[in-house]
Amino acid sequence: MRRPTNAQANSPNRAHAEATAIQRIELQIEGAHCGSCVNRIETALKQTPGVTNASMNLVLKNVTVEGTATADALLGAIQEVGYTAHLAKQQDKAAAHPRVMLRVEGATCGSCVSKIESALQRVPGVSSATMSLAERIVSVEGTAATSDLIHAIATAGYQAEAIHDAADDTLISDREKADQMAYKRLMRDMALSLGVGIPLMLYGLLGGAMTVNTGTERITWFLVGLVTLAIMWVAGKHFYTSAWKAFLNHHANMDTLIALGTGTAWFYSMAIIVFPATFPDMARHVYFEATAMIIGLINLGLALETKARGRTSESIKKLIGLQVKTARVINNGKMNGIPISQVQVGDHIQIRPGEKIPVDGIIINGHSSIDESMLTGEPMPVEKHMGDTVVGGTMNINGALIFEAQHIGKDTALARIIDMVKRAQSSKPAIGRLADKIAGYFVPGIMIIAVISALIWLNFGPEPSIAFALVSATTVLIIACPCALGLATPMSIMVGVGKAAEHGVLIRNGDALQSASRLTTMLLDKTGTITQGKPRVTDILTLSDDSEADILQLAASLEQGSEHPLAFAIMESATEAGTATQAVDRFSAITGQGLAGTVDGKDLLFGNPRLMAENDVDIHDYEDRARSLAQDAKTPIYLAINGQLAAILAVSDPIKKDAISAIKRLQSEGLEVVMLTGDNKDTAQAVANKAGITRFFAELRPEDKAKTVSSLQAKGEIVGMTGDGINDAPALSQADVGFAIGTGTDIAIESADVTLLRGSLHGLADAIAISQATVHNIHQNLFGAFIYNIAGVPIAAGLLYPFTGILLSPVIAGAAMAMSSVTVVTNANRLRFFSPKSAH
Repeated sequence: MRRPTNAQANSPNRAHAEATAIQRIELQIEGAHCGSCVNRIETALKQTPGVTNASMNLVLKNVTVEGTATADALLGAIQEVGYTAHLAKQQDKAAAHPRVMLRVEGATCGSCVSKIESALQRVPGVSSATMSLAERIVSVEGTAATSDLIHAIATAGYQAEAIHDAADDTLISDREKADQMAYKRLMRDMALSLGVGIPLMLYGLLGGAMTVNTGTERITWFLVGLVTLAIMWVAGKHFYTSAWKAFLNHHANMDTLIALGTGTAWFYSMAIIVFPATFPDMARHVYFEATAMIIGLINLGLALETKARGRTSESIKKLIGLQVKTARVINNGKMNGIPISQVQVGDHIQIRPGEKIPVDGIIINGHSSIDESMLTGEPMPVEKHMGDTVVGGTMNINGALIFEAQHIGKDTALARIIDMVKRAQSSKPAIGRLADKIAGYFVPGIMIIAVISALIWLNFGPEPSIAFALVSATTVLIIACPCALGLATPMSIMVGVGKAAEHGVLIRNGDALQSASRLTTMLLDKTGTITQGKPRVTDILTLSDDSEADILQLAASLEQGSEHPLAFAIMESATEAGTATQAVDRFSAITGQGLAGTVDGKDLLFGNPRLMAENDVDIHDYEDRARSLAQDAKTPIYLAINGQLAAILAVSDPIKKDAISAIKRLQSEGLEVVMLTGDNKDTAQAVANKAGITRFFAELRPEDKAKTVSSLQAKGEIVGMTGDGINDAPALSQADVGFAIGTGTDIAIESADVTLLRGSLHGLADAIAISQATVHNIHQNLFGAFIYNIAGVPIAAGLLYPFTGILLSPVIAGAAMAMSSVTVVTNANRLRFFSPKSAH
């Protein structure tokens, strides 16, 4: 197998290709009728250069493709395998928007976020722009050039650079190093500022004169003013440069408030020194200690915030840590250790006991137990044999394996999970967008309040009114904290989404997380969700001259083109009985009813009573026998030959071991649990009784499930739907939150609001519990931030002075402002210790 040279691997063209943004294209398919069609179409698309993922929904007859391949290439690939396709109506060729990630410098508060997002959304070609203040990363979707996006951010007064993968381990390492350097710089600036501010403050508290009345005092305080100016330049420069850029771009941010507050105190103090006669004796008080202390305390707060913020991304670092750096590839009979970036699809890779699996693939030799707990949360190892799939990042326990690489790089399940977690961490729920909108008006509002406060003190305050006005305005500017508002939501989202990933729950976006916390009704699909999804044929009732073996052969022949769980049960029974299947002509899958086709010259119908009724097959005489099977939690399936009922096959699907306890857990949280199934009412009743569910809907087609969701929503219910993410697609899309049960390699990762990597319904309960805890944490943060500002600003303006004679010091305001952000970040980090109440 030829491998690219280092020169090839690092060529500019290759680098450009890797940097190309992933796009998503949706196609409508014509001519696909069964699971076999789905498999052919997905395989053809996945073999198309540039395609990273392809997922087809047979019910909706559409396929979603991700990658860098063009729409024309995808349409051609589908046409080559015998199907017709066209772009979905809601999009044209330009609608597949790539995503660009930008790292922004200079953003300090929610006002900055609002300004940056607004600037980007005004760029032609941008469809959406979302910034995470916690990470200082903005995600932009659309057709606009990266250079135009960077220019828009620069015009708004900030610096930005493009990053190709926000979850890349090198980038994470670089970000950590940058945070460490920033922490050290902020602590140094804090030490310098407080080194000057604390002695000055103690001097004043211990009775020292902080006034200018003599020539000696003028010279002394002038030198102190120069020292303070140096502190402002060295330790506070970032505040003033940011405020100046904001001013040039006609907006204001948190740094504007700090710069105005500290700058006003310094200029007022220097004006007293230079022009003492201009001010009354009582007003000749200097405030250099306030300037130095405020800069020092705010730098301390920023340093603590930076330190705490680094802990919020621990979950994503754990996922990235699962990625393997090298792989042992067998090439021409020789074994070579190569970097993971050089592994190609089709390579044969050897894994020894105790080693991590580097990429996704299929075992071609050996068997072993694989620990997948780091991805799925399932504690028990999974037995793997030849033909089974393995997932990169999981641990091989006790056997030697050789497998063939199928998915590499960003196509692996682990890489997609990391990308999904990062997207969710960067997203905002509605409550977060509201907070950012408020923050956009917050700083100008505070500046107006500061001016009004100063004017009131000047006109109605006691002497020296100018000193009172200065202290009041400065304190108002300093105590206000839009940063706390800006951090309240993203910090909690980052930690909450990461905590969910640790429990095998992948949340797609912030809106899903917020909605999941408010669910009132949970709809559960029966097969594969409540039950194991591995049914077995238990009974064959022959109603004609055909033997059981003949009936099983006909049924298996018809089912061989289907991917329904019942089809696997019948196929497995036929295999165990040694029954060979026959060719099928005129095969047709009738959604929500069953199958039709011709086998060995016999016209067959195989499905539920609805299929029989619509084809005039009389089943009246045997309905009692079918009902008896259904009451025993078995699914009766009717087989008609040439228009006459010939047999009833019964299939049973056992309930999952922990489904009953998980359903009780959901009910104990106040959720109404409802079961949906296409099965008959008697079988549904039997399963519901065993599972502890009192309400169910049976004999539903896929579109009926979506209508059930709509009817519940019309009654005011907030509805969650849990299914496999493909057959239940209409209901998943209609629900307020769609939950897909699958594995890390399942296409359900791309088809639901929330994906449960475990097959257990306890994962669903965990997802809801984590969502509730996260939203509760957001509410705490926002309440604290709003209450702090609502109470702090009036007190800073002097609201309590008429009653207590006390006017808040700017130094105390600076300390309070610094600690407010630290409090928000610390509270968000409490989620790292949250553990859902498990009923396992």
